Amino acid sequence: QVQLVESGGGSVQVGGSLRLSCAASGDIHSRNCMGWFRQPPGKKREGVAVLNTGTGTTVYADSVKGRFTIAQGNAKDAAYLRLNSLKPEDTGMYYCAARRAFCGLYSLSAGSFDYWGQGTQVTVSS
Repeated sequence: QVQLVESGGGSVQVGGSLRLSCAASGDIHSRNCMGWFRQPPGKKREGVAVLNTGTGTTVYADSVKGRFTIAQGNAKDAAYLRLNSLKPEDTGMYYCAARRAFCGLYSLSAGSFDYWGQGTQVTVSS
C-alpha cells in the first residue's frame, strides 16, 4: 500500500506560480513511477507529468511543457510539481499518483496508476 498526501494548491492570477507537494509513504517498490494528474471542472482526469523515481526521467503533457516541472524528493518520499506561467485552463483539482510499473512515453493515462492522493485545488483567474 502507498499513501499520498498533496498540498500547495491555491488561487492565483494568470501568469502566477505555485508549487505542489506530494508526501509519499508505504511500499517503496510501488512508487517506481510517480505522477501528477488534473481534473478540470466538468472534464475527465488528464495526465500532466510523470517521473521515474529511479532514473529521474520525465514525461510531460504537451499543454504544460516548458511551464511545469516535476521533481522528486529523497528516497522516493515526495514528488513536487512546479507550475509557472499559469493560465485559466490550468484550473482544476490536481492529484498525485504512484504505481509499481516504470514510467514510459505513454504513462500519462490515469487508468494505469494504482495509488492516488485526495487532491489539491488550483484556481487560476484572469
